[in-house]
Amino acid sequence: MSWGVVFLPLQMSWHPQYRSSKFRHVYGKAASKEKCYDCVPITRNVHDNQFCAVNPHFIAVVTECAGGGAFLVIPIHQTGKLDPHYPKICGHKGNVLDIKWNPFNDFVIASCSEDTTVKIWDIPKHLLTRNITSPKKELLGHVRRVGLIEWHPTANNILFSSGYDYKIMVWNLDTKEAVISNPVKILDAHKNVVLSMSFNTDGSLLATACRDRKIRLIDPRSGTVLQEASYKSHRVNKVLFLGNMKKLFSTGTSRWNNRQIALWDENDLSVPLLEEDLDGSSGLLFPFYDSDTHMLYVVGKGDGNIRYYEISPEKPYLNYLMEYRSHLPQKGIGMMPKRGLEVSACEIFRFYKLIPTKNLIEPVSMIVPRRSESYQEDIYPLTTGAQPALTAQEWLNGINKGPLLVSLRPGSGAVNSLPLFLEPEPLLKTTDMNQHQGWGGRMPLENMQKPSEIKDSRKQLKVEEKLPKNEQMCFSNGFDIFGCPPPKTENELLQMFYRQQEEIRRLRELVNQRDVQIKQLELELRNLCTDTGSY
Repeated sequence: MSWGVVFLPLQMSWHPQYRSSKFRHVYGKAASKEKCYDCVPITRNVHDNQFCAVNPHFIAVVTECAGGGAFLVIPIHQTGKLDPHYPKICGHKGNVLDIKWNPFNDFVIASCSEDTTVKIWDIPKHLLTRNITSPKKELLGHVRRVGLIEWHPTANNILFSSGYDYKIMVWNLDTKEAVISNPVKILDAHKNVVLSMSFNTDGSLLATACRDRKIRLIDPRSGTVLQEASYKSHRVNKVLFLGNMKKLFSTGTSRWNNRQIALWDENDLSVPLLEEDLDGSSGLLFPFYDSDTHMLYVVGKGDGNIRYYEISPEKPYLNYLMEYRSHLPQKGIGMMPKRGLEVSACEIFRFYKLIPTKNLIEPVSMIVPRRSESYQEDIYPLTTGAQPALTAQEWLNGINKGPLLVSLRPGSGAVNSLPLFLEPEPLLKTTDMNQHQGWGGRMPLENMQKPSEIKDSRKQLKVEEKLPKNEQMCFSNGFDIFGCPPPKTENELLQMFYRQQEEIRRLRELVNQRDVQIKQLELELRNLCTDTGSY
C-alpha cells in the first residue's frame, strides 16, 4: 500500500489587511499653556451636562458664583490668565445647568437654570465691561428646574427645553415679547426626567434618552412617539443621531455597571446593532459626531481620555481608531463648530476641556497628519454653515429642509454668523432670466459659476455694500479687533502680528475673488445685451 502526499497551494497575504481610511492616524494635540484659559472658576455643580459652549468668537462656561447662577463669556482669542473681576452673565436666581449658542447667530446664547426659566442673552461684540443681568428674552413655562436646552439645527429661532417636570417645550423666539409664557408645543411623552436630546440632520426627528432607561424617537412638531426602545441590558444616559447614517448612538451602563456604548438602527429600536463594554469607571460618557468625516468621539467625564471611532454603513459599523490620553480629568467639555477650525493645520475637530482641579480650560485639537500645507479638500467636504435653511414659521408649518452647506476653503466666502447678514437684499430680475436660459451661443466664462452661485455672490456683495466703512474697518471676521486689550508680552504681540498677517492674506484673497466676480458679471451683462440684440 502506498501513501501519497498531496501538497495544497498555500494562500498567504504578505500585506496585512488594514482597513483603508484617511483618518486612521488622527491624533490629539493639547494646546500649549499660553493658549489655554487659566484661572477660570469652573462650576462645582454635579449635574451631568457639558457646562461649556463654543463658537468661532466666544467660549462660554458655567462658573461658580455666590447667590444665583452665572456663566462667563470669554473672547476666543483672549487666552492666558483671566481677570478675577471679569464680568459675568448673572441674571438667573438658581444654578445654571446648560448653555447653548445660537447656531445662526454667534452673539446670542441661551441658558437654563434651577430657577425654572430659560433666558436668551445678547452678547456685545466688544469686550464685556460690566455684568449683564437683563436678558433679551425670558421663557416661562416649566414648573420645575430646566436641565437641557437645544436649538433646532436648520430652523431659525426655534428652541427646545426639557425640565424636571418631564416635559419638553418648543419655543418660537420670532416674537417681539420680552417674556414668553406660552410655548408653541409641549411634548408630554416621558414619564421621567429627560437626560439627552438629539436631532437628525434636517430636524424632522428628535431622539431622547430618559431616566426610565428608554430611547424614544419623537416627531418634534406633533409630539408623537414614533419608536421606543426598552432594551433592558443597556441603561441609556446620552443618545445621538449619527447624521444621515440612519443610526443612533447611545452611551450608558450595562447590568454590571460597566460603561457601555450601543449602536441602533433608526428604523428598529428593539435590539441594538452593536453593544460594547468599555470599562468599569463611573463617569458619564459624552458622544460627539462629525458627519463630515463620519468620526465619532466618546469623552469620559472624570477621566482625561477621548476615544474616537469611524462609522461605516456596513458591518462592523464601529471601527476603533485611537484614544487620546491625558492625566488631567475633565468635568465638562465644549466643541468648536467646523467653521471655527484651523484648516491650514489639518484640524478636523477641537474640544475645550474643563479642568476644575486647575481652574483651566484646555483646547485639544484632533489633527490629520499631512505634509502639504495647502488646503486638503478630501478631509474638508462642504459643511453646515451659519445661515438658517428655514424660518421658524416655515418649520412650524411642516416644512423640512437640510442645512445650508458652505466650503471651509480660505477665501471661498463668509461662514461667520453675524446679525448684519440675516436679511439679504432682493435679487435682480436678470438673474432669474439667466436661471431659465441656456448658455449656448454666448461668450465662454472662465471658472464659470452656476446661476445660483452668482445669485449668492450678488447677495453677499449687496449686503456688504450696506455696511459703513468704519464698521468694515473695525471687524476682523466679525470680531471687534479694537476692543481687544493691548498686548502686554512679546508672545501676545507676536500673536497679534500673526492674526493681522492672516487678516491681510484673507482680505487679499477676498479682493481677488471680487475681481473674478466682477469680470463674470461683466461677461454676463454682455451676453444679455447680445441676446437682446439678436431678438
